[in-house]
Order: sequence, then C-alpha cells, then structure tokens
Amino acid sequence: MLGKSDEHQIKADSPIPAPGFTFELMAKHAVDFWLTSEDLPDPENRVTVENGQIKITYSSNNEKGHELLKAELIKALKASGKFESFLFKGIYFSKGMDIASPAHQNGTTKMGLDPETSVVDTNCKAHDLENLYIVDGGFFVSSGAVNPALTIIAMALRVGDHLKNTVLKS
Repeated sequence: MLGKSDEHQIKADSPIPAPGFTFELMAKHAVDFWLTSEDLPDPENRVTVENGQIKITYSSNNEKGHELLKAELIKALKASGKFESFLFKGIYFSKGMDIASPAHQNGTTKMGLDPETSVVDTNCKAHDLENLYIVDGGFFVSSGAVNPALTIIAMALRVGDHLKNTVLKS
C-alpha cells in the first residue's frame, strides 16, 4: 500500500475524460497499491562513456513476470471477500517508470572474483585500483524490486570492518 490517491491524481492518470465527480467517487472507493517488479540482469543494459558523453543502453525485460504479479494481486483481492464489486474491466490506471525516472540503480559495478567479468571483489574493492572501495548499490546484480538501502548500509558496515581490521592494521 502506498498512501491514498485522490481525485486529482486519478484524473491526471486517466486515459479518458470524465466529469470531475467521477474521479472523486473513484478515489473514495479505490484501494491503492504500488506494485513493482524488477528488470532482470542483462549485460547489454549498461552505462558507458562514449566521446566524452554518458550513454545509457537499456531495454526493459521481465514484462511477463510483472503481468503475473498483477494477476496474483487481483486473485488475492478477489479471494479476500472484501470486494463485492471488484472492478477490473480494462480500467487500470498504471504508469510505468521509464529510464528517466530511476531510483535504485544497481549492477553498475558488479561484484565477483574475476576481474574480466566484475568490477569489485567481495569486499567491494575495485580490481584495477589498489585504494578504491565502492560501497553503493552497484555491487547488486539486481535489486529484487525492493528498496536496497538497508542492504547497502549493511554492506558498507561490513566493508568498514574489513578496512579497519585488515587494511588499516597493515
């Protein structure tokens, strides 16, 4: 659940015009969900620098998985018995988030043991630079469609302990 939509939000997302009271009525009876899924790891989805310019190469994937997730939500809502007049007859206001609205980028500095296929080792140390540790969401291969902040914090604390106990003692 993600807050409660109002008539202004529903009107802005509506693909068809309608009288104002319609959106107010819809908002009053709506059950709002934020349904999110992830793109699966794809080595072709990447950020590069070409001719001094940042280039983003991106193709969404996992649309079938997202459709299955939506179907499961609908099934659960129907099974709850709380929705006597469940309305899902093609009227579904949905906005996907495109490449212009990223939130939790990850996979940009892949973790691994092989410098040929990864950027950082298991302690988030860059393979190619002796004194660079990268502790952000880049080490994730994918986010699992959830906010990765707590996992990033935990990894930062782990890397901090590694630095304190090994690198700084030598």
